[in-house]
Amino acid sequence: MSHLGVDIYEYILLTIYPVAGLFIAEMVGRAAKAPSWVKLVAQGVICVGFGIAYITVIVAHWMTSVVLLALAFALFYQARNAKIKPQQSTNP
Repeated sequence: MSHLGVDIYEYILLTIYPVAGLFIAEMVGRAAKAPSWVKLVAQGVICVGFGIAYITVIVAHWMTSVVLLALAFALFYQARNAKIKPQQSTNP
């Protein structure tokens, strides 16, 4: 991976950062007893933030950005479903 200007250790860290952000958002949401749609929206915003940062700052991670933006779309869709039909939401 060094031919892209990103060492393997940096690549692993850049992969772990969004996962840590999603985990922290989930734990804060559970501690605050927030509704599931609020947690999902927060996680979607985190994914969009990392996706934009990775595509603008680190050009070598454009594919990671695409995956994060797709995940954000799925999280926003799930948040909409959780708000409309909270009894059918699988996220407590």
